[in-house]
Amino acid sequence: MKKSLLAVASAITILAGGPVSAQTSMNGPYYANPSWDQQLPAAQRFIVLSNWNNDAVLDRETGLVWQRQPLTPTLDWATALENCRKTLIGNRRGWRLPSYEELTSLLDGTQSSPALPAGHPFLGIGTTDQFWTASQEEGDSGNAWFVESFDATTWIVAPKTFTLRFWCVRGGSATSNPPY
Repeated sequence: MKKSLLAVASAITILAGGPVSAQTSMNGPYYANPSWDQQLPAAQRFIVLSNWNNDAVLDRETGLVWQRQPLTPTLDWATALENCRKTLIGNRRGWRLPSYEELTSLLDGTQSSPALPAGHPFLGIGTTDQFWTASQEEGDSGNAWFVESFDATTWIVAPKTFTLRFWCVRGGSATSNPPY
């Protein structure tokens, strides 16, 4: 009896001795909690969601779900906010404009034209597209931040009356878009 208890205790010690970690490098049914300190290769970072008709992409670094192909019309800022709210993808609502930080998290400083990670699964992103964010300029509520797809070093604001593309996202902080 003592030998069998000792064997079981030894086996538990051996099995539990190493660190236990969530899956972070392979696609699969289990997705680790997002962690903004991860840097995954595009093939492992982005998962095209087949149960959403391949119209949405899970970003495993941030936990956000993105439209796979941003809508093509160019709209003013307030109309872009409204269009994201009305969007239906994969039979789900809850879409919104991303914050400046969320949208720039997709950019890769080693890439340009567009500045998305090599091997990304997104469609319809032009080399010079400009996308609204939900972030308003600090100190001037008439302007909002936007991001250019050309490179990863753009920090730009424009009057909310300009017409730009928009790329909706789902999940994240769930804070509402700023009032307009």
